[in-house]
Order: sequence, then structure tokens, then C-alpha cells
Amino acid sequence: MQASPSPAGRTLGRLGPALGRLGPALGAAGAVLALWYLLARSGAVAPGLLPSPADTAAALADSAREGTLATDLGASLARAGQGFALGAVIGGALGFATGYLPRLSAAVTPVVSFLRPIPAVALVPLATAWFGIGEDAKRLLIAYAVLLAVWLYVHDGVSRVPVSHLRAARSLGAPLHRRFTEVLLPAAAPALLAALRYGASVALLALVAAELGGADSGLAYRLQVDGQFLRVDRMFAGLLVLGLLGVAADLLLAAVGRRWVHWSAS
Repeated sequence: MQASPSPAGRTLGRLGPALGRLGPALGAAGAVLALWYLLARSGAVAPGLLPSPADTAAALADSAREGTLATDLGASLARAGQGFALGAVIGGALGFATGYLPRLSAAVTPVVSFLRPIPAVALVPLATAWFGIGEDAKRLLIAYAVLLAVWLYVHDGVSRVPVSHLRAARSLGAPLHRRFTEVLLPAAAPALLAALRYGASVALLALVAAELGGADSGLAYRLQVDGQFLRVDRMFAGLLVLGLLGVAADLLLAAVGRRWVHWSAS
């Protein structure tokens, strides 16, 4: 009779696939760090313009000790999170509506297609004029950018659901809410997940534009202040934090997808 695996063995078994996916990412990160270090030490770029990874880590540690990192990170996460939530809810709902209703799509799609090429940074002066330099303007700018990104993915995913599936459910007597929850939503869930992952990165891009338009805290605000004093090591540290935020958000949403949208390839 074969013995059952120990708790440690079961844990390693569950972590195996995750470690397998993590290996190539760690290798790529190590290669980037090595190239960064060699370029910084080669003298090809002035030391004041390209800090080494160690100098950047020291600047990040200094910001953490001073408390500015926690303050800026908290302010940026609040703005990006609130703007992302608002934009994702509206964009997702609108995407489902336009993807399911062709007449509504014909009316809404030209308007959204007109707005999509207008970046959030171009609306900073207008948002400031309308709402001032307070938090509402920043949240709305982020929500605007996320809404357009999420709408595009969700609209495309819903419109690609085979009409025959919906007709079959209707012919079997399924009411509208069951056709939505049992046919349309599962079929479009992979597209919705992709929309949220892309929308999270767009939220960070819009966050930078919003904070550069007027703020007294935040990661992009700190980048602007450090740039005025040519503190390049701290600027690299801020960029590193922004990049890590994007990676963390994407990994979190991908994990949610593997748990709840397990038929997706994410």
C-alpha cells in the first residue's frame, strides 16, 4: 500500500508549478540586473546619470527610513485603486452591454473609438480646470483611462460569444439572468480577466499623468521633485517601485484568474 505524501510533500507539490513559472522570470531579472550593473560600472554613462543597482537600493532604503516612501506609496495606491475600481466597473458593464446589444454598440462604439486615442495626460489641464488639483480630478483621470481599456477587451470578448449558445439557452427556457450568469459570463470571463490585467497597467500609467498634473504626495510627484534636484538614484528607485507595483497587480489578477477562471489560459 502506497504511503500518502507528508504535508511538506503536498506543499511542495502545490508549489512546483508556481516555482516552474517563477524560474524563467527570476533568470530574466538576474540578467537585467547584471547588465545594469555592468553598464553602470563601465563608465559609458556618467555615474550621476546611471546609478548602480546598489546605489538605487540604498536610495530606496533611505526613502523608506525617512517615511516618504510609505506616504507616497499609500497616496498612489489609493488613487490608482479607486480610479481602477471605478473605471473597471463602468467599463466592464458598458462592454457587456455593447457586446450583447448590437444597436447599443452601434451608438456607443463610435463615441468610445473617438475618445480612446485621447490619452489621460492630454486631459490633465481640463480636469484641473474643472475639478481643481484635488483627489477627484486624479481619480477621474485614472477611471477614464481604465474605462476605455476595459471596455475594449470586454466588448470584444462578449461580442465573440457564439450567438447559437445564447439561442440554445433561450430555447430551453432560460431567463435572461440565467443566460447571463451561465452562458455569457463564463464565455466572456477570460476576456474580462485580460481586461482587468491590462486596465491595472493603464491605471498606473494614468496615475503618473494625474500626479504630475498637481499633487503634494505620490510616487510620480516624488519623481518630479527628485528630478528637479537631479537625484537620479531616487528617481530610479521610484521607477523601480512603480514597475514592481505593476508586476504585483498583474500577478494578483493572474492568480485570481487561475482560481476563478480556471478554463482560461492565463
